[in-house]
Amino acid sequence: MNPLLATLGTRLTERWLNLLVLPGALFLGVASVGVTLGHRHWHDLDRLRTTVDDLATRPALDRTGTAVLLAAGVLLAATAASLAAQYLAGVIELYWLRFARDPLSHALVDRRRRAWLRRDEEFREALRRTTVTDPGEGDTVTAPPHEVARLDALAAARDRVALLEPTRPTWYGDRMQAAAERVRAVHGVDLAALWPRLWLILAEPAGREIRSARDSFGAAARLASWAVGYALLAVWWWPAALIAVGCAAAARSRARNALDALADLIEAAVDVHGLELASRIGLVGTDSPGPLDHGTGNRMSELFRKAG
Repeated sequence: MNPLLATLGTRLTERWLNLLVLPGALFLGVASVGVTLGHRHWHDLDRLRTTVDDLATRPALDRTGTAVLLAAGVLLAATAASLAAQYLAGVIELYWLRFARDPLSHALVDRRRRAWLRRDEEFREALRRTTVTDPGEGDTVTAPPHEVARLDALAAARDRVALLEPTRPTWYGDRMQAAAERVRAVHGVDLAALWPRLWLILAEPAGREIRSARDSFGAAARLASWAVGYALLAVWWWPAALIAVGCAAAARSRARNALDALADLIEAAVDVHGLELASRIGLVGTDSPGPLDHGTGNRMSELFRKAG
């Protein structure tokens, strides 16, 4: 066999096992335990052991064909469960990144905006009360270390709500919105119009880092979808709720870290390669100094949006 085809087949098999079979098989195992034990006997290991022994002693399982069909059925069921989880993960991603278009989303935006404004006011009030010491080198204004630490803590508390004043129902949507707003403020460019073109010229190291962050965000969404599945199992077996809570907490943490990294990488790509893209499409010369300026950014946005 061609070594390349053999390697490709091995990798595809590994991905199939890791992404589809193993998570689905784990879910089916927990579901089987839950349906067998139920709420009343949730911790009865003897009951579970007896059920497994009864199944193992059935004559039909001694036949090779039956065993093969059973194994194939388990693999297919595990794969189907994982495919359903992947579809749900796509829905969760859209939900996390959605705009406010319904009354509930608008209510969430208002609640998050009030929290952000309250924490921003606390930060600004602390900043006004900060004791300013003598200017240091370069006329840099300094303050006592304990007051600087308090300002950092207040700024971090505000940023946990959103980096800028919230306009979307979730932190995830606001983080990507903040990236677009900051790129527009610094470079005067529409990130949504710029990004597909910029992606085409990125070198492999940069593209690999961005894809890795994007894949991590997708993996967190898949974990959140499994949390939904285990929450449904809790209807029959309440310990599944603990698994659901653990999956949801891990998914939230991973999704925030991954999306924060992704947004930072996107901003960095514009900072580093924005002027290169402008030179490639002929808006500036190849030897133009400095970062991408507002004028060039505005012209790029008009060109990429196909504005008339």
